[in-house]
Amino acid sequence: MRFAHPVGTVTGLAGVFLLALLVWAAPARAFEIEDHKAYPGTGGIMIAIISTADLAVFEPFILRFQSVHPEIGIDYSVASSAETHRAIVEGAAFDVVISSAMDLQFQLVNDGLARPFRSEVTGALPDWARWRDLLFAFTAEPAVAVISRARFEGMERPRTRQELIALLRARPEAFQDAVGTYDVRVSGLGYLFATQEARNSDTYWRLSELMGRLGVELYCCSAQMIDDVASGRLALAYNVLGSYAAERIAHDDRLEILTLEDYATVMLRSVLIPAQAREVAAAEIFVDALLREGLRDSPGSWGLPPLREADEPEATAYGPIRLGPALLVYLDRLNREAFIAEWADAMVQ
Repeated sequence: MRFAHPVGTVTGLAGVFLLALLVWAAPARAFEIEDHKAYPGTGGIMIAIISTADLAVFEPFILRFQSVHPEIGIDYSVASSAETHRAIVEGAAFDVVISSAMDLQFQLVNDGLARPFRSEVTGALPDWARWRDLLFAFTAEPAVAVISRARFEGMERPRTRQELIALLRARPEAFQDAVGTYDVRVSGLGYLFATQEARNSDTYWRLSELMGRLGVELYCCSAQMIDDVASGRLALAYNVLGSYAAERIAHDDRLEILTLEDYATVMLRSVLIPAQAREVAAAEIFVDALLREGLRDSPGSWGLPPLREADEPEATAYGPIRLGPALLVYLDRLNREAFIAEWADAMVQ
């Protein structure tokens, strides 16, 4: 096992500017912002958004929103899911919170840190995509495996995790130090994917132990894993965020999504208005617009997929993780410590 990209650092020439992370003051301690951009409006209103979605992914929506509501400015900050959660817990002044870590979002709601919001649009969401007028989903995004076409040349593509395990065992020389996945100790989304998969399938632990024996590389973020697969450093990245993979593959033929047909873990990207929001009315307009995107009938040009990708979730093995108290199980301190200890035994060999 090697740590490919520790959280809080960026490697490579392109990362020089990101090393100067913006640090926002919070009541207890600072939290780290990975990227930031302001989009001034014409009316003197500026809503502050903290989000786990990369700026490049989210900017098309922001620009479309401002074409309809030019009076509303957007101050958009990108942070990890853990830092996003910590910022709100510590009382940072944001008006909208967007995160891929459903469990951490639900914990904010459970702790009374979200403001209720009800509208015609929130009422149109499927029951599984909202929680008590406090937390709303607007995308359905699977965890996927991404492979390097070059490094898989001549290999038959596995169709299930059992077949993937068999391939890794049969060709250890092809995958030694060439498999990547999330470091669940530092990635909120990675922890969510891992706990949900372990809960639903015993193949997760067998696959984890095998990846550990192969010298798995651990990452904080999907984008970095995808970069290393594209460069050929990795042959396989497991549990990458599907929306990021699809966006990259659309213009990079070095990559391929490995379609595993046994099941998929589908994350719902969610949004809430924090209790300490200042520009509440403008935040509600923004959230309504975001949820309309989630209800669209076709994928369209935006890289984030709509909720329709998870229609009829209970009728298929590809249904989304459900919003609800069950998300808190693995956030319990003792449960988290036990899971991470078992994960480390498998991965950190």
